[in-house]
Amino acid sequence: MNHTASRELLLESTEYIPEIFGTQDTNLKQIEKKFNVRITTRENQIRISGEPNEVEAVERLLVQLHDMLAAGQRLVNGDIKFAIRLMAEDPEVDLKGLFGERIPVSPKKGFITPKGNTQRKMIQAIRQHDIVLAIGPAGTGKTYLAVAMAVEGFLKRQFRRIILTRPAVEAGEKLGFLPGDIAEKIQPYLMPLYDALYEMVEFNQVQQMIAEGYIEIAPLAYMRGRTLNDSFIILDEAQNSTREQMKMFLTRLGFRSKMVVTGDITQVDLPRGVQSGLIHARGILQDVNGIDLIQFGQKDVVRHELVKKIIGAYDRAESEEPPPSE
Repeated sequence: MNHTASRELLLESTEYIPEIFGTQDTNLKQIEKKFNVRITTRENQIRISGEPNEVEAVERLLVQLHDMLAAGQRLVNGDIKFAIRLMAEDPEVDLKGLFGERIPVSPKKGFITPKGNTQRKMIQAIRQHDIVLAIGPAGTGKTYLAVAMAVEGFLKRQFRRIILTRPAVEAGEKLGFLPGDIAEKIQPYLMPLYDALYEMVEFNQVQQMIAEGYIEIAPLAYMRGRTLNDSFIILDEAQNSTREQMKMFLTRLGFRSKMVVTGDITQVDLPRGVQSGLIHARGILQDVNGIDLIQFGQKDVVRHELVKKIIGAYDRAESEEPPPSE
């Protein structure tokens, strides 16, 4: 049996209600559709009618948006639509906390806003630690956030270079037979990093930064013997590094630099019997001061809804399968 609730929301001021509801009440209509509620306004009162849980969620949404705007937080229309989706996915979400960790990247993109509490924790970890390991399934935004933090740090002149690297397992780290220079050889394996960069910085600017050496792209094998100062260094697909490669990479950290290591330990492509450097590092470094570990889960997937279902289906299937015979 369904129970409906109705609640009167009294705000100190209705000054920000038009901004929250949007032009021609587009945001209001989205809220009503998303939460299956009815919202009516009269003077400075807002009446919300619907299922009790949905009514409470909408009240939290409106109060948080109102308080953020009243405190001087700038929210564009897309931000409010994004906040509506976040509240629908997690009624306990702290919108002020998430928007307070927005990453300024460029005039093109504006800000990158964390999509959930785990992304917020990753941003905070990168700000506070020199090395961060971010582990979790595809689609959780690990690489995207790492690139955003690198771009922000570079634009603020906190770092002189952005270094992007990845184990080229598919080519056995032997890239000499491929045509072109080293950037062209490794480019197919670094496309997720390129994709993230192009979303945040104009294409021509990225190309210029690469040409001038401000963005460096190299396979993991080429990190050996270097000391990387004044740099933001990202190791992507780190589950495909060996123990030796991971040790080599982490010990490249120089002064005034940060490292972010991302990977999915359920998708290791190393030969049988070779332990993943990321899995090994997670085990031995989690208590080292100055290093933080951020663990993403299936609930943190921010891609298409089907991606979450696919990951869940594979996780269930793999948990039921017997271990492969030697």
